[in-house]
Amino acid sequence: QVQLVESGGGLVQAGGSLRLSCAASGRTFNSLSMGWFRQAPGKEREFVGGISRVGERTSYAEPVKGRFTISRENAKNSVYLQMNSLKPEDTAVYYCAARTYGYTIYDSTTAYDYWGQGTQVTVSS
Repeated sequence: QVQLVESGGGLVQAGGSLRLSCAASGRTFNSLSMGWFRQAPGKEREFVGGISRVGERTSYAEPVKGRFTISRENAKNSVYLQMNSLKPEDTAVYYCAARTYGYTIYDSTTAYDYWGQGTQVTVSS
């Protein structure tokens, strides 16, 4: 079992920044590929970005490319999502997710085995 706990969400004005954190436990962290997803009210959960097991590769959804950055610190069992130049359309509950096998960064929710409880990000205009 893998437990994931997100933190760092909140209310921010458009153009501002937030950094989300996700702390993992229950499994050797560098055996996990990690992803960030988000879900806005009335919409399906969507891929934001992902990072490979040791952080050498990242992948981002088009709407966030150039604004969001994913990183990880395996020594701290943590993955981060730095969000800059935030827009009102970034408002959503943000989830981190872990995949326990393979080396590819997947953008589908079905590819991930464990999920955090989510943290709310609200961007005001």
